[in-house]
Amino acid sequence: MLIRPMHDDDIDAARGLTHEAMELVRATTRPAGVPGPPPGPATPEWSSLWERRAKHLLRHDPDGCWVAELDGAVAGVGMALRREKLWALSAFFVRPTSQGAGIGAALLDAVLTYSQGCLRGIIISTSDPRAARRYRLAGFTLHPTIRISGTVRRSALPLVEAVREGGVGDRDLCDSIDRRTRGAAHGVDHEFLCAEYGLLVCDTLTGSGYCFVDRTGSPVLLAATNRKVAQRLLWTALASAPEESTVRIDYLTSDQEWAVDVALAAGLSLRTEGYVCLRHMRPPAPYLPSGAFL
Repeated sequence: MLIRPMHDDDIDAARGLTHEAMELVRATTRPAGVPGPPPGPATPEWSSLWERRAKHLLRHDPDGCWVAELDGAVAGVGMALRREKLWALSAFFVRPTSQGAGIGAALLDAVLTYSQGCLRGIIISTSDPRAARRYRLAGFTLHPTIRISGTVRRSALPLVEAVREGGVGDRDLCDSIDRRTRGAAHGVDHEFLCAEYGLLVCDTLTGSGYCFVDRTGSPVLLAATNRKVAQRLLWTALASAPEESTVRIDYLTSDQEWAVDVALAAGLSLRTEGYVCLRHMRPPAPYLPSGAFL
């Protein structure tokens, strides 16, 4: 086994093993009776987005991107980012056929070297008990999370004011909100997110916030200075969902009851799955993390 820095030539193999590992987790951790997409090949949309994320991280965080080689083939990938004094794990997967050989532990050790000098750390974990064990042994506190999904009850949508469309010109505002909620700005990640998703902004005398939204109306990343602003943004995101679209709100800790209240009012379903893992920090709130940029 060889643990080495990741290169552009590794992206295709890393993307393939990531999909394989994610499908295995979905198949083995989904509760009985909970619907979900059947296993299958990665969609072109998912593959393209994953590749763009990987290139973004390799460009801005080359020292945080590592792969594991086994018998000459890429068997694991770990990608981390540093923004100001916050370290975050963006991706960490081992090919299912190579799991149980110590690759995950060795790969995580390499990726964690990029956290040296950081005051805080954040990881989003699946329900895989092996991953949760590794993160706890690395000094992270495990916060169980809620995942929400369903079709928005249109009759429940309220009239929301003071929310507008945003753009790249709002980066300074978004960074300022980040620092208040999680102690560090997203910086260059805001540029990537603006290119991929819609941006909603609320900036009033009583509070500010922003929310990136995908084409299904699902929030990709939300941060606000108070719960009222956060709820305005979340309601506006849900209102953008196409008819019959399934929306998802992921990675809610118990500190995000403001979002749970919105989800219940909108007729969405809740279930527990996975963890937000934090080191030397409390769960950011009001905050919905990004799976890729946390």
